[in-house]
Amino acid sequence: MKIPAQQLDKHFVSFAPLATAHRPEKGWIKAVREALGMTTAQLGKRLGVSQQRAAMLEKAEADCSITLRSLENAAHTLGCRVVYILYPEQTLSQTLRTRAEMVADQQLRAVEQTMRLEDQTVADSDLRSETRARLMEQLLKRPARLWDNP
Repeated sequence: MKIPAQQLDKHFVSFAPLATAHRPEKGWIKAVREALGMTTAQLGKRLGVSQQRAAMLEKAEADCSITLRSLENAAHTLGCRVVYILYPEQTLSQTLRTRAEMVADQQLRAVEQTMRLEDQTVADSDLRSETRARLMEQLLKRPARLWDNP
């Protein structure tokens, strides 16, 4: 059985081409409306709102302040649909591994500092690497623990 991060990582592969797509500066609503030769008054009428409200919707999208519901209504009116996705900068599995490495290193530093304060010897590098690997393994088994601290 795959863990959820691996399942999503596999799913994200099909969206890779969309990850590089950019929203037009003026927004999709205005771009599609103009491509269809439709005025804001016509869009407003089709949406059941005023021309001014239709123009406000276009501006809200361009400013990234539009609601998803409004965007979906406008898209439907224009014969389109909204495709909404959070596409990770790196795989979720890699994000988890990087975070586990950071947390494991923080925990090891805290233990090493305590040992130094108590005049105990700090573990050699092989033992430290093995301990770090075990810590990471435990952290990855319960990933919620990775996000307790900033």
